[in-house]
Amino acid sequence: MGKPTGFLEFPRELPLAVAPAERISNWQEFHEHADETMLRKQGARCMDCGVPFCHTGALIAGMAAGCPINNLIPEWNDLVYRGLWREAIDRLHKTNNFPEFTGRVCPAPCEGSCVLGLNEPAVTIKTIECAIVDKAFEEGWVVPEPPAKRTGKKVAVVGSGPAGLACAAQLNKAGHLVTVFERADRIGGLLMYGIPNMKLDKRTVQRRVDLLAAEGVTFVTNTEVGKNYPAEKLKSDFNAVVLCGGATRPNDFFTKTEGRNLKGIHFAMEFLHGNTKSLLDSNHADGTYLSAKGKDVIVIGGGDTGTDCVGTSLRHGCKSLMQLEIVPMPPLQRAPDNPWPQWPKTYKLDYGQEEAQALWGEDPRKYAVQTTKFLGDDAGNLKAIEMVQVEWVKDNGRSAPRNIAGSEKVVPAQLVLLALGFSGPENQLIDQLGVEKDPRSNAKAEHGKFNTNVAGVFAAGDMRRGQSLVVWAINEGRGAARECDRWLMGETNLP
Repeated sequence: MGKPTGFLEFPRELPLAVAPAERISNWQEFHEHADETMLRKQGARCMDCGVPFCHTGALIAGMAAGCPINNLIPEWNDLVYRGLWREAIDRLHKTNNFPEFTGRVCPAPCEGSCVLGLNEPAVTIKTIECAIVDKAFEEGWVVPEPPAKRTGKKVAVVGSGPAGLACAAQLNKAGHLVTVFERADRIGGLLMYGIPNMKLDKRTVQRRVDLLAAEGVTFVTNTEVGKNYPAEKLKSDFNAVVLCGGATRPNDFFTKTEGRNLKGIHFAMEFLHGNTKSLLDSNHADGTYLSAKGKDVIVIGGGDTGTDCVGTSLRHGCKSLMQLEIVPMPPLQRAPDNPWPQWPKTYKLDYGQEEAQALWGEDPRKYAVQTTKFLGDDAGNLKAIEMVQVEWVKDNGRSAPRNIAGSEKVVPAQLVLLALGFSGPENQLIDQLGVEKDPRSNAKAEHGKFNTNVAGVFAAGDMRRGQSLVVWAINEGRGAARECDRWLMGETNLP
């Protein structure tokens, strides 16, 4: 590396963010850009590792360790340190179609596997990635690059989330005529409607969509294949099909819980989707969204989706907010059974919890808590929930929660948001195409090959692997494009 002693000389620094109490008054992205001097110092912290783990993308203990798209992280860290920004974006785009997305919303498993992170704070990989691509757009280096020639082959990509967009981008580079079908009114899938604007500005998403369109990708919105566009027409009109519809069936562990049908209990994605659509359509003037304003809000579940519900509710002006997690509070440091280079399962404040703490003086999360009952008024409206503390005990060798007698508590709630993950894809199109499913109801296709049991039909992203990260979706979209191209042409030059 250019600065062999950089990791000894410079501490980890992150760019400034708008103060939590201030940023909840609007929907703008709140992370500021670091200046070039600071970024070059942060790039200098990247060590001359004998074996870098940051770009391995291995699955260890069921979680990503290192970058799933194998970003050439040490290379572009060094280029940033040297001030070679144009070369840095070329290296970044070599493995990642959309660094402006991952640089904003990826949880950065690369940093969890940084060698420096063994005994010092990890290199600020995610910050540097975002800075490279943002500078590239500012300088005009990112321009449409349509293929020099076309193959005449037509490919349909169903779903315009990160897997579908990555797949479309790669197939278009190979010269195929790509049409992307999206059932919503805007392109982007969860990038557009699943992630709030303050975390990923929708102008950033649209900018990349416009680039793909200028390169020759055709986008069709308000079209749900299998419902208002027949599956058979898909097979007859196109030479190949790639299914990238995501895992959109929400989990609901409260179907037998008393009061589950009360008005005021909603799935997280219903809340988040409606909020962003109304924001984009009318700056919330149309009122066609679930509002948390003036309400006692309970978010059940953690992860990124739970955090996004917290941040969105605060911006609506909720009266109070509590986030419930059935699992115990994670440790402050890595546990012995969670060693490097695994993803560190440690306690941290994400942006939503940081905002709630700034507003009310404490983390809104309550750990090891189970919801036992939803309570309503005479009109069928939610007014409170009953919850109980749990302890985790071994049951036939597996840990299971057990209610602690006497710990029951009733708290007011007029809005409950269920952020409990997803159980798999909606199967209507899969069934119509005759695609075989795996035991988890996903489209059955081997990672690395991505072909289903139906000739010419491939599957990628959450629809194939189940709920996962944006960076895994990009990995799968790129891989499916490679194998689809191989199937169409007999060989492929796609990575």
